[in-house]
Amino acid sequence: MGVFKTIEHKCDFCVVGGGLAGTIAALSAARKGAKVVLVQDRPVLGGNCSSEIRMWVRGAKGKYNRESGILSEFEEENIYRNPTLAPTVWDSVLFGKIKENKNITLLLNSSCLDAECSDSRITSITAWQLTTYTYHKVEADLFADCSGDSILAPLTGANHRLGREARHEYGEDIGPEDIADNKTMGMSCLIQARETDHEVKYIPPSWANVYETDEDFAIIPYLEGQHSSFRDHKIGTSGCNLWWMELGGDTGIPIENTEETRDELLKVAFGIWDHIKNRNDHGFANWELEWVGFLPGKRESRRYISDHVLTQRDIESGGKFDDIIAYGGWPMDDHNPKGMLANSKNDTPSYFYPAPSPYGIPYRCLYSVNIANLFFAGRNISATHAAISSTRVMATCSLLGQAVGNAAALCVKYGCDPRDISREHIHELQQEILYDGVFLPGVKREISELTKEAKLNLSDSDREILFNGMDRPYNDDELNGIMLDVGSEIVFSYDTPRKINTLRLCLDPDYSRESVSKNFKMRVFAQKLHQGLDFEPVKVAATLVKEITVYGDGKVIFSDDNNYSSLLKIPVDGTYSSVRVVFGNTHGSEKICVFGCDMI
Repeated sequence: MGVFKTIEHKCDFCVVGGGLAGTIAALSAARKGAKVVLVQDRPVLGGNCSSEIRMWVRGAKGKYNRESGILSEFEEENIYRNPTLAPTVWDSVLFGKIKENKNITLLLNSSCLDAECSDSRITSITAWQLTTYTYHKVEADLFADCSGDSILAPLTGANHRLGREARHEYGEDIGPEDIADNKTMGMSCLIQARETDHEVKYIPPSWANVYETDEDFAIIPYLEGQHSSFRDHKIGTSGCNLWWMELGGDTGIPIENTEETRDELLKVAFGIWDHIKNRNDHGFANWELEWVGFLPGKRESRRYISDHVLTQRDIESGGKFDDIIAYGGWPMDDHNPKGMLANSKNDTPSYFYPAPSPYGIPYRCLYSVNIANLFFAGRNISATHAAISSTRVMATCSLLGQAVGNAAALCVKYGCDPRDISREHIHELQQEILYDGVFLPGVKREISELTKEAKLNLSDSDREILFNGMDRPYNDDELNGIMLDVGSEIVFSYDTPRKINTLRLCLDPDYSRESVSKNFKMRVFAQKLHQGLDFEPVKVAATLVKEITVYGDGKVIFSDDNNYSSLLKIPVDGTYSSVRVVFGNTHGSEKICVFGCDMI
């Protein structure tokens, strides 16, 4: 490799790609003891939701279906540290969580460009770090491709696919009728604007596209079943993020055409802002353009093949798999490959196909069918184009990353390959995922014997609810949590002293999000794009307990007077006859809802 030096790393688990899926996969495995190297080709983590792209995190529909686990931890940290939702501070949240874990080596600005294989196994990958002009060679027992573009597929010969299946292949209604093709959903360069208290002039670059009237990129107001037949450009704090500024899906070579597509998207982006500001009166005289994304956000490219290929029919039937490890719930949102070039009554930007929320996703979609030690998570899992149109959204990808991280840790524990987890350890994997605060439809978290054997100062009905294995509500009538007054306590007592390692608490993150934000879009996930004068900083959920004190045999063994997390794993390592958990003031709520309180 010439004059440039090579640094060699050895680890249990190498993750290529630092979007939400890869970041969470790395962190999840590292927290279970695996030595991890995380390779990211950008200067920041987060992928499509990073400050470089700024796409909103979206996931399953439904009040009580919001994704939890490490993704919730990230969001709660962001709300606490970053109430004005500055995108670069969000970057720092992810960076900090990775850097504070001593089991993770983070390689930023490092692009994977080679892989070595032996006997259908990856032995190493090599990445080029642009900032240091250095090669990094990573040897590992296990690898995960969370790059989105599935860079390890062409480098290793892992079976994969690109484009749309013909409908008859999997009995789907979405996709071309007769012949498969290489067309995909396109990519977008977003823009960010801010409302001021004065008129702001805008001068577009000479090379920007010109859109004189709404008819240049809009058709009839609505057609049944369409996501959008009119390209809404009424931006605002809770308005449109101009997702439809999209191109590149009809080339057949979306990865190779990224730079060319980016150039065209910039013409679109600056031209759209010129249209909004200067062509007719759209009511945005006081708005200014404060950021334009030069890195396209991608929706779809290569997809791996695993032991199971998730299909449209799997989603529609609810995904009731025995090996469920994550869930989705976004509609099958099939963007037209033509993007901005689709502009007729029968050729529109996107179609919504209904999907139940939640539906299950099986573990058998997350490892390679022919490369024995290769996982994947994100928008490149083993699924058809139709299914990916739903599973590609980032909150769903985050759950997939958490599942892969937990599975990798089990592989390290048992010295086995990803497929072996499916055969021998799927129940343990599901329980690890549940323990980490992720909801799995149809699967209950098992309560420890240490918890069940304790005497408690609770009624039988409260005890039954608290230990029912459900850490969130089913609906407004079945909350699965017990309600306590501020200052209340839960006391665990034993006839003889017991060794206790961890107190696990699951609290209410405010599923309504009404106490988090008055702005609708910020309630879905605490991120912003356009900012009107009506924007208000987000707040820590009022339902979260701020003050928590834990006593072991009368002595304080843990105390926090500024908690802002919904899931706590409190180390209480010791032998006790009694453990008392005292819930002090909240961040505003008069009542406290506790979904889980366990001794481990």
